[in-house]
Amino acid sequence: MEITDVKIRKIMSEGRLRAVVSVTIDDMLAVHDIKVVQGDERLFVAMPSRKDENGVFRDIVHPISPSARKLFEESILDAYDRQLAILETEEASNNNAEEADED
Repeated sequence: MEITDVKIRKIMSEGRLRAVVSVTIDDMLAVHDIKVVQGDERLFVAMPSRKDENGVFRDIVHPISPSARKLFEESILDAYDRQLAILETEEASNNNAEEADED
């Protein structure tokens, strides 16, 4: 299995939810609504889920093995970190441009 694409769909700065992500596997299967969540000690990845008839949330899709979970989490968190770096660079560039305009 190869994760061939990770798309950061939305980034949030308030609350524990940090991003919503889609992942493509082997250029053949897409998994949407994966969440990047700020835990007490670190970021983690929460797979898409829905509430069952008893009010319990159940994963719709999830990795079976610890190595598959690690692959998903590392790929998603790496893409999230890269996207944050891009946004920070763009923000710094915009701030510099605004400061230059003021001069």
